[in-house]
Amino acid sequence: MAHRRPAKDQPTSFEWSQDNQAWCAAQLKKYPQGRQASCVIPFLWRGQKQEGWVSIPMMERIAKELEMPYIRVYEVATFYTMFNLAPVGEFFVQLCGTTPCMLRGSNDLREVCKKVIGPEMQTSDDGKLSWLEVECLGACCNAPMAQISTRDGDHYYEDLTPENFEKLLNDLRAGNPVKTGTQNPARHTSDPEGDLTSLTDPALYDGSAAKPLETIPNAAPAGAD
Repeated sequence: MAHRRPAKDQPTSFEWSQDNQAWCAAQLKKYPQGRQASCVIPFLWRGQKQEGWVSIPMMERIAKELEMPYIRVYEVATFYTMFNLAPVGEFFVQLCGTTPCMLRGSNDLREVCKKVIGPEMQTSDDGKLSWLEVECLGACCNAPMAQISTRDGDHYYEDLTPENFEKLLNDLRAGNPVKTGTQNPARHTSDPEGDLTSLTDPALYDGSAAKPLETIPNAAPAGAD
């Protein structure tokens, strides 16, 4: 993996919001004196949720608060790809390109990103969208998929096609409501499409197939621990 470097254009300073400062103080209480460095990933994650990305002033502030060398914070932030080292769009699209998604059409979704948003890791002119191809996000059964992050949370969008993905991106840009999860109307969560084909006997669930305890060999008596 190529070395990841912070953006050239950096803010002059970083300050926690009042709520996040209180959150950080509460996290520090979980660790004994001398072990504050264990908070570096939670602090970086919280800072990214506040600002949308991790800046050098943010890393310097975290290093000071955790009483650890700045280079140690820098090493963590540049190693883990979940930390954005440059500003991203209001909606940050992380498109899975690993084998299951690739076999189901993620290459076509990449072209949609280029068409609707622009080059990878460049924010669109309106500041709304940016995108990055990432490794497996763990929703292979609903491939292809993408995680779209905002400062308010991270959501999965699954069973994507070039058509519904382009509409999804345009709706996000326009501020229209969008549906999270599967985009396939024939699927419920990660269930197979269509009607159930297994475990369809109601007796499996309503208790009617259960045998009386006394008929089961070597069963413990009723009420026994």
